[in-house]
Amino acid sequence: MAPKRADQIAEALEQLVFQGEYEDGHRLDEIKLAEHYQVSRTPVREALQRLVLSGMAEQIPRRGVFVRQPGPVELLEMFETMAELEAACGRFAAARMTDDGIDRLSEANERCKAAVNRDDASGYYDENERFHQEIYRGATNAFLQNEALRLQNRLKPYRRVQLRFRGRMAQSLAEHEAIVDAIRSGNGELASNILREHVTVQGEKFQQLMAGLKKTA
Repeated sequence: MAPKRADQIAEALEQLVFQGEYEDGHRLDEIKLAEHYQVSRTPVREALQRLVLSGMAEQIPRRGVFVRQPGPVELLEMFETMAELEAACGRFAAARMTDDGIDRLSEANERCKAAVNRDDASGYYDENERFHQEIYRGATNAFLQNEALRLQNRLKPYRRVQLRFRGRMAQSLAEHEAIVDAIRSGNGELASNILREHVTVQGEKFQQLMAGLKKTA
């Protein structure tokens, strides 16, 4: 399925923010962007809303949409929180996920594997997102699922940029295999630990992430 034009524009804007073309506080002009991408204002408006939902931009009433970049401390804190939410989801999923849920998780991972074989980072990211959502769903805790989904959406652009690091997709896929095995065997502690490490960014990994965000075209 071809990506929606609004999604393409949103991803292009994310890249421009990462590359330093749009700095913190920069106003994203809907009319100028529509002219630049040669589209109506509707897909641009949708793209800007996606950036607002992910937290990369802020909508100020009667003023417009402005780029908002979290600082390194805030970003690290968000990843730490995401890691703990995912760990909890994995622990609950190992005890509660149905056979159908495990089948869906395995199928999502097979689609991740196909994307790795195609060397398709964008496709892998989309399937990786669905893989994690199956774990949230399998935890059978609606409040936890909603919090995990909310933060997953907030971190979407930053988790995507990590996949550009050499070898990261293959490493991520190997971690998925271990997560599926742990959940299938009902080992909540192991599933929790692997997911925590899978999501956590620290040390060299975090330095790579910050360097990737600062790199210019």
